[in-house]
Amino acid sequence: MAVSKRRARLCYCIASAALLLLIVFIAMFVHDRFVRPYGGDVLITIFICCFVRIFFQGKIKLLPIWVFLFAVAVEVGQYFGIVDIIGLGHIRFFRILIGTSFSWADIICYAVGCGIFCFAELYCRKRQ
Repeated sequence: MAVSKRRARLCYCIASAALLLLIVFIAMFVHDRFVRPYGGDVLITIFICCFVRIFFQGKIKLLPIWVFLFAVAVEVGQYFGIVDIIGLGHIRFFRILIGTSFSWADIICYAVGCGIFCFAELYCRKRQ
């Protein structure tokens, strides 16, 4: 493995860890009407993109689009009450993880997060 690939994996690993800590912090301690509902949704898609890039360097060229489609699928699942359909609705952890309410604003936040990741990757590649 080339040094640049190892370095990129390390950067994505550090970014993933930092984002995860930030997302958990927001979920546990921020109780406002902007950062928690919108910032968290933006950050979660960036986190997923960074986490996947740890394992798949450059092999998924359209990663932000795939992550966006996954996030939309989860949101549509929320619309249909997927957490209850699969029998996990009585477990608080899964109600929080999967979610229970559909929102068009969440889909916009997922798109913004994927766009930020895409532009950040393009910027980093240009600098190399």
